[in-house]
Amino acid sequence: MLEGSILQKLEKAHRNTTRPLALGVYYKNTLVSLCHALEDHILSEDSSPLVITAFQQGKWYLQEAERYADMAQCSQQIVIMAAPDTGFLEHPTSQLSNVDLVPLNPLDPVAQEWHLIILSAEYTAMVLCQELSESDYGADGRPASDIERKFYGLWTFEPELVQETANLAIAHIQEYNPELAEKLINHQKNIHCSPVTPKHLSAVVSRVVDYLETGQNPQPLSTAPSQQALDRNLVSNEIQAFLRMAQLIDMADVQNPMACAEVVALAEIMGQLLELPAWQIKRLRLAGFLHRIDPLQKAESLLTPGTSTRYQEQAPHCPLTCPLVPGAQVLRTMPRLQAIAQIITHQSEWWNGTGEPANLAGDEIPLESRILALVSDFQCRVNNIKSSPNTPQEIFTQALEACRQQQSTRFDPKLVDALALLVMGLQQGLDLPVISLKVSTGLWLLDSQWDKYQQTSTVQPH
Repeated sequence: MLEGSILQKLEKAHRNTTRPLALGVYYKNTLVSLCHALEDHILSEDSSPLVITAFQQGKWYLQEAERYADMAQCSQQIVIMAAPDTGFLEHPTSQLSNVDLVPLNPLDPVAQEWHLIILSAEYTAMVLCQELSESDYGADGRPASDIERKFYGLWTFEPELVQETANLAIAHIQEYNPELAEKLINHQKNIHCSPVTPKHLSAVVSRVVDYLETGQNPQPLSTAPSQQALDRNLVSNEIQAFLRMAQLIDMADVQNPMACAEVVALAEIMGQLLELPAWQIKRLRLAGFLHRIDPLQKAESLLTPGTSTRYQEQAPHCPLTCPLVPGAQVLRTMPRLQAIAQIITHQSEWWNGTGEPANLAGDEIPLESRILALVSDFQCRVNNIKSSPNTPQEIFTQALEACRQQQSTRFDPKLVDALALLVMGLQQGLDLPVISLKVSTGLWLLDSQWDKYQQTSTVQPH
């Protein structure tokens, strides 16, 4: 990591904290897809963001200059940093009143970075990377194919992290142009970033995945393993996009900010009690992380006012603290996630066949869906009564009893029996492996690296 670069300063600031950065390696075509998706979101929205970007060389900016002219019409201010080359300053986009260029010294470490920072009142987003060094590439050196070039860094929608990176970028701009930096500080003060909304999450995640899907075969490669590595990196980032959505949904829910991680932990223990195979538990984990996303493209969630009256009356599945988020239909278009989409879709079915969306009954309902429905309801109930004066043991018992009252109607009775065993363990001090949602690393969901990202914690009701 280059000393003095924005990525290095950000990583250093988080190195010895409770939230160190989880950095990953990304191929160039993955980053192009990510950036184009985020840029398209600017073009489609009325949010007038502040945009700060850096290109490794001015020639890369020139390839995107027309696109940035369109973005300028939708943005409050665009700042472009790059080492200057021919035409960098003279291009018509560079002359627009709300576009400012910062010609970097070629020896400046930021001139080796690739970043896109977007700040608006409605949402924030960021890509922050730098290319691997010659030594990082190893004995084979830099790849001959441009799309096989690799970059180290992260991408995120997290408002605090994007704001922090914007501050570092503006401080760096100040070294070149103090007047511009002052203007950017004033712009930033006027942008009051609010937690990202389900509408923006769904829209931007859909665009990211669409671009990644269409970018999987940008041009022929010389070897099949190289193509497989590129495809694998793209698929990993598609999944990361949805995980980031889930992460932000939890962060925005101040009443139940650990819902996904705790549901995953409970579901995994349930899977072990039922002696499910490893591949099925792994699938259940991912469905647990994504269980708040509604894969049915609907204007309203099944659990929001204005939908099925019967469902609202008979299945108030924590409507205030456990919302399903509509607008993730793209989940179904991805081969890797079709099974996950099915699990999430049918988590609202009832054992007696009166649930939604397909009125499935009994064993017709996917087993993972039945598990997910039960443990998410249990987790939500524990969370909702955590402020009571009862002891943890009493709270667990109370939540379990509420689930028992719905066995054979809403829940699979055998699964309720398994949950009772789990609760007995919790009451006796069982620690659950709450899995941290570290979604910036490359392929952790797709292979054996999963276990590397587990940390032991306890689901506490108070």
